[in-house]
Formats: sequence, C-alpha cells, structure tokens
Amino acid sequence: MKVSREQFAENRERILDVAGTLFREKGFDGIGIADIMKAAGMTHGGFYRHFESKDDLIDQASQKALARGAGYWDHTIGDGDSAHAALTRLLEMYLSEAHRDASGKGCSIAALGADAARQNSTIRKTFEHGVESLVDKLTALLPGRTRAVRRRKALASFSQMMGALVLSRAVDDPALSKEILSAAVFELSTAHGAM
Repeated sequence: MKVSREQFAENRERILDVAGTLFREKGFDGIGIADIMKAAGMTHGGFYRHFESKDDLIDQASQKALARGAGYWDHTIGDGDSAHAALTRLLEMYLSEAHRDASGKGCSIAALGADAARQNSTIRKTFEHGVESLVDKLTALLPGRTRAVRRRKALASFSQMMGALVLSRAVDDPALSKEILSAAVFELSTAHGAM
C-alpha cells in the first residue's frame, strides 16, 4: 500500500518526536533504531525511507527538540514583562521538579550534552546552535552595561542552570535533589536581582 505524501510527512514527524523523547530518556547509545520505530508504531524496515542513518536521525531529532525547547523558553519569557519577571519565570520553570522529572520532554542540552560531545561534528554543531539560541535569550534578560558583559553572565548562568538540573537528576535523595534546584534558583535570582 502506497503512503500519501501527507502520511509520509506525519510518519517522519512522529519518528522525530519519539526519537527525541527516547534519546533524552536513554541517551543516543541507549536506544536502537528498531526500538524507536516500534515506539513510533512503525516497522524497522521503514526507517531508511526517512533517514540515511542513525546519526541523521540523531541530528534531525535533536534539531527539532532543541527548537521546541527554544520555543518553550520564548513562551515562558513572554512579551511585555520586565526582564526581571521574565528571568524569574524562566528560572522557576527550568529549575523545577517537573522539569527534573520529565527528562524525555525537557532540555536536550541537559539530557544529552555529554552524549553530544562524543558525536560527529554535525551533531555537535546542532547542539552548539541550540546552546547559542538559549544563551541569546538569557543574554537579553540579564543586566549589564554591554552585550559582552550580559553574554558572559548568560553563559555562566546557563551553565549553572544546566548543571543544577543534571545534578538534581543524578542524586537519589529527593530532598537533596530539591535542595539543589532551590539553591540554584536562589543564587541565580539573587545574582541577577530577579526576585
């Protein structure tokens, strides 16, 4: 049975969404093509009609997930509020227990940054663009006399945000995990006068 162009495109998007979630949950090497295709409700044989290789899928799924994450940041930041209010919302969203517990739907950089470092240059470049996008959004919210000063603060702040999220996921004690998130929100908010 021949698949329409629309159905083909829908299938491809479903594969990308499922792969993006599973990669964030299990890592790039923690899930295979057959399991991704099964989770997407398709056969393994159909994979190569959509993608050249697993690396191609990793790159395209990462692009989509990173773009979706940047869109979520835009939604969280909003329009018209003060930079302080927007920064507070962003910190509280990113460093929340809900985000910690939803690694498959959360920040691709926090979930896959270490994996991306071991991938080919195309995939690392995709993650570089993702980092740049989020750092640019954060730069616009932070105080400082020059863009260079704000960017330096944004790089340090995003590193702290991501590190806190990774650490909060890595520990077994729920109280310590929550303490890590709360401490990061407090320190970042205090440092930038957001609260």
